[in-house]
Amino acid sequence: MLGLACLGVAMGGWLKRKLPLLDRLNIPTPIAGGMIYAILALALRDRVVNIEADGTLRDLFMIAFMTTVGMSARLQLIREGGFGVVLLLVISTAGAVVQNLLGMGLASILHIDPRLGILTGSVALAGGPATALAFGPVFEKMGVAGATAAGFAASTFGITVAGLIGGYLGARIIRRHRLKPAAEAAAPTNVKSVLAGLPGMNTVLVLGISMGLGGLLSDAIQRRGILLPSYIGSMFVAMIIRNLDDRFAFARIAPNEIGALGHISLYLFIVQALLTLRLWELAHLALPLLAILSAQVALCWLMSVTAAYRLMGRDYDGAVTAAGFCGFMLGVTSNAVASMEELVEQFGPAPRAFLVVPIVGAFLIDLTNSAVITVMANWWR
Repeated sequence: MLGLACLGVAMGGWLKRKLPLLDRLNIPTPIAGGMIYAILALALRDRVVNIEADGTLRDLFMIAFMTTVGMSARLQLIREGGFGVVLLLVISTAGAVVQNLLGMGLASILHIDPRLGILTGSVALAGGPATALAFGPVFEKMGVAGATAAGFAASTFGITVAGLIGGYLGARIIRRHRLKPAAEAAAPTNVKSVLAGLPGMNTVLVLGISMGLGGLLSDAIQRRGILLPSYIGSMFVAMIIRNLDDRFAFARIAPNEIGALGHISLYLFIVQALLTLRLWELAHLALPLLAILSAQVALCWLMSVTAAYRLMGRDYDGAVTAAGFCGFMLGVTSNAVASMEELVEQFGPAPRAFLVVPIVGAFLIDLTNSAVITVMANWWR
């Protein structure tokens, strides 16, 4: 799996060099390479060979990436972007409610269980596959047959679409309004800077310790019946360690090394996530669910170019934030960050977007979305 992930990143880079259209559409490199695997697995399914990819390393790299996000969440930076974080969280939470209202409304019109509209709304889209797998059994206990399969298939659809349109959406806004990065913005982390500043042993050790302690914390939270993604504990621990280190300097964590580890983990996670996607499950979705999902994509696009872009400043950072918003409201935070990284490598740095989007998309929206799902599901119980 590690070898295939590395090959997928290399294939993505090769594809983007050979097909300039992918660059113009701002398709992230790991998305381009990973989609080759996903499409190949679908084409071979039940014809030549059925591929069942192991997801252990995928989950490890996901947790590693989200831990680097937590380790980047310094209190000083959060205070600087405090209003932006709160505003984006309000927009995202309202978006989750609207996703569910749209899904439930269309489900009622199409004469299917309205709670399937919630599953194909904020459960699968704003929540992602982890939320779909967590809430699926809960909906089945409420009497929604096949809830887990429907939710996971819908999240697969969302991840695929988010990876394809997130970067394009942001680039379209930037070009249409001729936006430029702020003159004082710092240079973004990109592939070249990652290769030039590989992480030291100290940073790797701190990351590993954060992941280990975070795993114990996540287990403790889950045993209390609280449904949250598995990386939440590691993010919390990383945030605590990073801010204690800022105060006492016991680990001397280097921001550029954390960025390098995050970039590497993100790319390898995305390829493996696409390699383990079960695209053939989309074929088993009923036509009404596909209609709902198509409407959800249109809704997310509209929210991104209106609410997210306009309310987050109507500037270059706002456009990059809109791309990230589309990424995590349809897919997962890695979709959001990959789309934003694609934009900053082409157009320039967007520090405000990289401050607020990972905090909201990776953690805060999961808290508010869980409450939204619970309330609205019980509403129709």
